[in-house]
Amino acid sequence: MDIKGVIFDLDGVLVDTARFHYLAWRKLANQLGFDFSEIENEALKGVSRKASLEYLLKLGGLEKNDEEKSELASLKNDWYISLISNLDESVLLPGVMPLIKALKEEGFALALGSASKNAMPVLESTGLIHYLDYIADGNSTEKSKPDPEVFYIAARGIGLSPGECLVVEDSEKGIAAAVEGGFHSLGIGDQEVLGEADFVLASLENITVSELMEKFTVNNI
Repeated sequence: MDIKGVIFDLDGVLVDTARFHYLAWRKLANQLGFDFSEIENEALKGVSRKASLEYLLKLGGLEKNDEEKSELASLKNDWYISLISNLDESVLLPGVMPLIKALKEEGFALALGSASKNAMPVLESTGLIHYLDYIADGNSTEKSKPDPEVFYIAARGIGLSPGECLVVEDSEKGIAAAVEGGFHSLGIGDQEVLGEADFVLASLENITVSELMEKFTVNNI
């Protein structure tokens, strides 16, 4: 089945804002009395805020009630919002805007499929919002990746079936969600981490639409 739409994750695929999430989570961990490393942060890629907080509390050996968890999640989010308050196109990852524009020119439907609840301000400040036909984010989902819910919502939003969509992800959980949901999948990053994807690229830099789609012809997938 030919690919007619592309569903992008946000952090680590389109924009380089993952480091701001890490800084906010580390600040929260430090306030709770322990440190949080970049290696430990890898487990949070593609994960919802609620699940990320649970992971952080487990690392710190802490137990909190629901009200305390809500306050901590809000505190982390406030710090993150502050860090991204002055974003512009400079946070777009290499190759993103040329590929997005080329996909639109060739008639592909484009959507976002992200766990982030702060996707809108990032999309608006970087100009990406003008190229997306549908946005599925953490505000429209109940289940976190590796559940494919967010990708199902995005696919429905652009009127396509999973088999007609390519999911572009940088996280192991995101690729697992794409595979589980029956989507074509492109991993951006490390082959060893994202090996479950149909294909893996180091980045979107210098990849053309024709080169990308050649990887997902009927003969290959």
